[in-house]
Amino acid sequence: MADLVELQQIMGVSFNDPSLLEQSLRHGSYINELSKTPVASNETMEFLGDAVLGLVIAEKLYHDFPRFTEGEMTHVRAAIVRRDTLARLARTIKLGDFLYLGKGEEASGGRSKPSNLASTLEAVIAAAFLDRGLAVARDFVLKLFDKELERTVSRGAADYKSQLQELIQARQQVTPTYHLVSATGPPHSRTFTVEARVDNKVLGSGMGPSKKLAEMEAARAALEQMATFT
Repeated sequence: MADLVELQQIMGVSFNDPSLLEQSLRHGSYINELSKTPVASNETMEFLGDAVLGLVIAEKLYHDFPRFTEGEMTHVRAAIVRRDTLARLARTIKLGDFLYLGKGEEASGGRSKPSNLASTLEAVIAAAFLDRGLAVARDFVLKLFDKELERTVSRGAADYKSQLQELIQARQQVTPTYHLVSATGPPHSRTFTVEARVDNKVLGSGMGPSKKLAEMEAARAALEQMATFT
């Protein structure tokens, strides 16, 4: 049987009702092979978890990247919630080790199948939401998805730093530099402010949850500012 205490420690979430977490780990094949009193699989939880995950990521993008267009936010969210991304992140918390699988699914490598890992992660998110509410589910999602979100945003629809560098070099034969202005907030949730400059002239400033993303926002702001004078 799955060690629910260990999984809660890995997740950083303590469940009031561990049976919800247990249900989130039950694959349909496990239910089909049970001869005792029927119990629910994680299929409906997967549906709910998908919605919670989409909400949390959309909310994060809305607040942290106010200059993003609807299309850019949709692009990033789609990249984050796709099956391959979910499966990869599920592996980082060893979720496959905790699945309840039927014998046939176990024998066919079900613990490592991307579809099983992705759907179970969504179900686990739903379990956290049902047991502890949106705030706890949000914290779990953002902690797990933090680096993936940063990577996806930084290589998003457009590379603003490259665009700015090409434009400045074409006009002035110099390279823009980026300067950290401030870093505020607690260590686990900092907000960085960065300025893009040329010869100490501020071209644009940006804020973000990391210096890299703040630089991207500063470059975007600089491009928008320069566009008004062309």
